[in-house]
Amino acid sequence: MTEPFRQSDLEAYLDEALPLEQMARIEKALRKGPKLVQQLAAIHSRRDAGVHSLGEIWRRARLSCPTRQQLGSFLLDALPEKLADYVAFHLEVVGCRYCQANLADLKNQQAQRHEAVQTRRRKYFQSSAGYLRRDR
Repeated sequence: MTEPFRQSDLEAYLDEALPLEQMARIEKALRKGPKLVQQLAAIHSRRDAGVHSLGEIWRRARLSCPTRQQLGSFLLDALPEKLADYVAFHLEVVGCRYCQANLADLKNQQAQRHEAVQTRRRKYFQSSAGYLRRDR
């Protein structure tokens, strides 16, 4: 017997907006029961027909997600305390994979910029080494 899933969980599954463990449970249940496959197909058909609930629109538009700029400011520890608390809650407790991926991308860009600055400084120093005077 497959475990029952809420409609909102199945909609979030289609949007890949659930924590990995919950996605895996639904995936496993899909392999066991054709009824759940039919239920997902019905949700997908309804979406294709243009019928949307307020909750679905909220999730799809990611209205509770911080902006990429806010995530960057969070990374730099430059957000007001209440907003920083919300972003941390959104990332750590809600576990929004979309925002976690955005934050990981920003961290990667930050690391690449740091490496580029170090490389540029090293090149400047090496290219100007002959112009430096030695005072003795």
